[in-house]
Parts: sequence; structure tokens; C-alpha cells
Amino acid sequence: MASKYVGSILTTLGVLTSRPIAFYFVVLYGVAWFVFDRSTLNWAGFATLATWIMTLIIQRAEHRDTQAIHAKLDDLLLSQDKARSELSQIDQLQPEEIERARAEAHSGAGLPRQP
Repeated sequence: MASKYVGSILTTLGVLTSRPIAFYFVVLYGVAWFVFDRSTLNWAGFATLATWIMTLIIQRAEHRDTQAIHAKLDDLLLSQDKARSELSQIDQLQPEEIERARAEAHSGAGLPRQP
């Protein structure tokens, strides 16, 4: 039961880090670091901030790409008569639930299980 909540929190954090507000938090953190502890904000500190910012940029790009793929797949699923319409909402589930759904679909279709 607790792992369900942890998984949900991690998924939510992943989505939140793709939002522009996350970038502002890192900038605000850097400004606060500069104001309150200027002595430790050296090259290593700048490298840390740059790493955080690049991580957020990569997360944003991956989230955008994933959302675009989902939109395209949703359109294809909804336009096909034989497609199961509930699959267009599968991205609302946790990753473990999606893996179970994929395993069930593969076993029902007689395909080998995916790792």
C-alpha cells in the first residue's frame, strides 16, 4: 500500500519537474545561495546549479516528446474501430500498472512476455 503512494509521489514529482516553475525554483535557490552563503558558491557550486538546470531542460524536452507521442497514439486509437478506447487513458496509470496491462495484453494475444 505504501509503495503505491511512493510511486504516485515519484510520478507527480517527475511531471512537476517538467514544468517551468521548477526552473524558477532552481534559480531562486541559486540566488538564495549567493545571498546567504556567498563563500561556498564557487565553481563547484556553479557546476551544481548548471547540472540541475540542464536536468530540468532534459526533463522538459522528454516530457514534451512523450506528450506528443501520446497525443498521436490517442488519435490513432480513437480513430480505429477495433482499438480498445480505454488504452487512450492508460497514461494516467502508474508505471507498474501499465506493465501489468501490457503483460495481460501480450498473454491474451499469445505473444511472449515483455521484460
